[in-house]
Amino acid sequence: MFWLKHSAIWCCNFVLMGRQAMASVHASQGNGSSDNQQIPKNSSPDRVAIFIDGANLFYAALQMQIEVDYGRLLAVLTQGRQLLRAYFYTGVDPHNDRQQGFILWMQRHGYRVVTKDLISMADGSKKANLDIEIAIDMMRLAQHCDTLILLSGDGDLAYAVNAITYQGVRVEVVGLRSMTSDSLVTVADYYQDLARLKTKIAKPKESGMA
Repeated sequence: MFWLKHSAIWCCNFVLMGRQAMASVHASQGNGSSDNQQIPKNSSPDRVAIFIDGANLFYAALQMQIEVDYGRLLAVLTQGRQLLRAYFYTGVDPHNDRQQGFILWMQRHGYRVVTKDLISMADGSKKANLDIEIAIDMMRLAQHCDTLILLSGDGDLAYAVNAITYQGVRVEVVGLRSMTSDSLVTVADYYQDLARLKTKIAKPKESGMA
């Protein structure tokens, strides 16, 4: 968290200079976090960037008992706006050929994949923490976008999200409510429960052969 806060403070101070007016406009719009709000329909080509916590989405999909259609996911999150970048963050096992094939597919279908080797934990599980990578990429892209869309439930990202909103950039958080930190929901301009998008992002189930 120290490095996450340090990076967010440094980037925020750098960008905030000369942009206080934008922050005031942002505040006056009254875009408080609310699951009842709807993603605005485009009257202008808002520029968006998407940041997806792969592990969070994987476990959310398991809970919803779906297989995610990653092409549909981009379309649903973008809502007709201009997509500048779509980042997907995931831990990797270099010896897992199936996972390597998945990463290659993602790279060929509009995603920039950021990886980190999985580390074995004391309990036998494997984990890769990409919070810092997500936060730094969001801070770097914020000055080029009107809206950032974060698909994650990790409360460790709340500090960076809050800093970005003070730059006058809208941040939308998408995540399964049971897996999303209250602190992340609070600082976002808009929160969408991923469960409400279930049918829109799920791969169609294959029907049996007649």
